[in-house]
Amino acid sequence: MISANNVTLRIGKKALFEDVNIKFTEGNCYGLIGANGAGKSTFLKILNGQLEPTTGSITITPGQRLSFLQQDHFKYDAFTVLDTVIMGNQRLYDIMKEKDAIYMKEDFTDEDGIRASELEAEFADMDGWNAESDAATLLNGLGVENEHHYDMMSDMPGALKVKVLLAQALFGNPDILLLDEPTNNLDLDAIAWLEEFLITFDNTVIVVSHDRYFLNKVCTHIADIDYAKIQLYAGNYDFWYESSQLMIRQMKEANKKKEEKIKELQEFISRFSANASKSKQATSRKRALEKIELDEIKPSSRKYPYIDFRPNREIGNEVLSVDGISKTIDGVKILDNVTFTVGREDKIAFVGSNEFAKTTLFKIIMGEMEPDEGTYKWGVTTSQSCFPKDNTQIFDTDLVIVDWLTQYSEIKDATYVRGFLGRMLFPGEDGVKKMRVLSGGEKVRVLFSRMMIEGSNVLILDEPTDHLDMESITALNNGLIKFPGVLLFASRDHQIVQTTANRIIEFLPNGTFIDKVTSYDEYLENDEMARKRQVYTMAITDQKDN
Repeated sequence: MISANNVTLRIGKKALFEDVNIKFTEGNCYGLIGANGAGKSTFLKILNGQLEPTTGSITITPGQRLSFLQQDHFKYDAFTVLDTVIMGNQRLYDIMKEKDAIYMKEDFTDEDGIRASELEAEFADMDGWNAESDAATLLNGLGVENEHHYDMMSDMPGALKVKVLLAQALFGNPDILLLDEPTNNLDLDAIAWLEEFLITFDNTVIVVSHDRYFLNKVCTHIADIDYAKIQLYAGNYDFWYESSQLMIRQMKEANKKKEEKIKELQEFISRFSANASKSKQATSRKRALEKIELDEIKPSSRKYPYIDFRPNREIGNEVLSVDGISKTIDGVKILDNVTFTVGREDKIAFVGSNEFAKTTLFKIIMGEMEPDEGTYKWGVTTSQSCFPKDNTQIFDTDLVIVDWLTQYSEIKDATYVRGFLGRMLFPGEDGVKKMRVLSGGEKVRVLFSRMMIEGSNVLILDEPTDHLDMESITALNNGLIKFPGVLLFASRDHQIVQTTANRIIEFLPNGTFIDKVTSYDEYLENDEMARKRQVYTMAITDQKDN
């Protein structure tokens, strides 16, 4: 168990948390949620001892081991992948290294023998003989293949390095596990594996994530940070959302009835307070009026943008044909004879672990990259807006937001453009912020503003939820569901894919693809059945061979 006891954290004059008391108990998974800037990551740092609260304390059950997901991706560059994972249990790793150092001695003494014996006993108690195989199992589950297990961390690409650090946090069955955005930069297969791992994990988990589907799958409780407090709810994210909204509605309805009663009492008092025959009744109503207290409904720190993609023209039957497109980059086949046709009602999610293939295809059909082979053709009634995965060049400008956005508007009027910015949580003077100083989330919202202003009937989005908070992701999800045009998109957000796509194209590691008209959950279910059939067939074949 881990608990916060009267924890307050002040940054300057602002209290990020005030007198927080909360217990996280064994066998539960807690989703820590709140608006951007509410202090989710900060609270995790307080729990793991990286940050001291202004007042209050953190208590951990004696003897329990706490593990957390490291955010410094360069911290372990001097170590191998396998050693990095095992360092998730630092005591076990230290024992392994001390044992090795003793056995390497040329002048092995009796004292060394005694010390080695003590270490071997502790090593066995910690199941050390299975450490490497356990670490390898975690790595393989997250998609880090055996060929990389003895590579140096400094040589690992960023996407794989993230998976190694996640495996490190999970290693050795920690009693308390703290995970800050563990699904960031994970492919959907790795996310699905992590979900199953956490569902069967018996100890305490506290996780920060913007992935609503993930929180629904793994969480038994939601810890909501708002108003500088943390309120605990039993159930997953959807249950929290419904119950919190219901609570607000009930408070508003109760206040409305109280306000009506107050008005009624005030009218009676005003009318009859000077009437001698009614004076007792007026006095009684004054006392009743004094007892009525309205429920305090504090303004939430959560802000929902309004995302509404409206096409300026209806799309025709011919949308996009892709014929035999292939692309090799740095000697690697990224796309191999990709061919498909897009219909006017298609909402296509491009999935699979080969993320480079999706980005490459989007760049090709948007004219930003030439294919080695093959062609593509857009229908004459189509207009396209693209949300790129890498927006670095777009924001490398000295223009302010409103001037940059006006370039894409047929109506060259600052007030008109500011209307779109207001919907995307850029009120008033925020519109004159310079493009190059915007945060990750602000950049995403500016790009959504551009897409709304352009009014295209085909939207191409490459991982649009990166850098977004939960509220913006929800708003985007609703906007994509309502969009009447064609969608071509890649997203790690399971809920967006499931609720939006009616067709799935999965890119395989060799550059080929699978194309199915189906929902995402049905696709995954059929894919799992196919994998089980493959395993069963291999097992039968092995039996016959033996």
